[in-house]
Amino acid sequence: MSFIMVNDCKLYFTVQGQGIPIVFIHPPVLTHLNFEYQMKELSMYFRVVTFDIRGHGRSSFSKKPLTYPLIAEDIEQLLDHLKIQKAFICGYSTGGTIALEFLMSKADRAWGGIVISGMSEVSDWFLKNKIGLAITLSKLKAISALALSTSCTNTNTKSSFWKLFKEERTGSAQNIEQYYRYSLSYNCTDKLGKIKSPILLIYGQKDQVFYRYAKLLHDKLPLSELKWINQVKHQLPTKAAFEINGLIKQFINTYKKQ
Repeated sequence: MSFIMVNDCKLYFTVQGQGIPIVFIHPPVLTHLNFEYQMKELSMYFRVVTFDIRGHGRSSFSKKPLTYPLIAEDIEQLLDHLKIQKAFICGYSTGGTIALEFLMSKADRAWGGIVISGMSEVSDWFLKNKIGLAITLSKLKAISALALSTSCTNTNTKSSFWKLFKEERTGSAQNIEQYYRYSLSYNCTDKLGKIKSPILLIYGQKDQVFYRYAKLLHDKLPLSELKWINQVKHQLPTKAAFEINGLIKQFINTYKKQ
């Protein structure tokens, strides 16, 4: 197991493979294990870095409230620890928003970004209500219920379900609530024009709630590619691993070290 101390918080991380680095960022409750298929396949071509956000999985509780700038700072310190000057930053769902924050605030540390089922704001009632319910469950310390839901929707097999569920239910209810709550207020849409690095946007064709966010990002980002994957909803890292891994390989090989 590998850990790094960042401002009195112990962060768990993994590194597999060699070559161009890719850092993966997970959404609330989930952990680095959500990118298991990316770790296995993409590490044959790139240096794949995953980590558990503060208060999630194997990382320790964060005394500091979780914010996107704080998580971006943690990623930068992890890059420093690994002696990585620049990397591609990949975020899934809310993790995609953190990827955008990193690309704006730490532009000199990124070759580009990959946003999977992501958004720059939360502006529809369905998603707001869904996050609001998660905040309520977090306040009630019902992390097992949240872990049960996210593990069910983000896994394909019984063995992977239990593996993910076991990691998720160890998270801090307080930090998870902070992560969810911050996502409701964060909005970087008007700042997207500042991101000059290339960004790959990947969405599921059946993820209709996120159509608006895909269009918003594609319209506002100066250099972006928008890709749709047929017959899948939101949970692309596990439900469409082969497809997104192929898109990521193609994207990085096109833009690496430009």
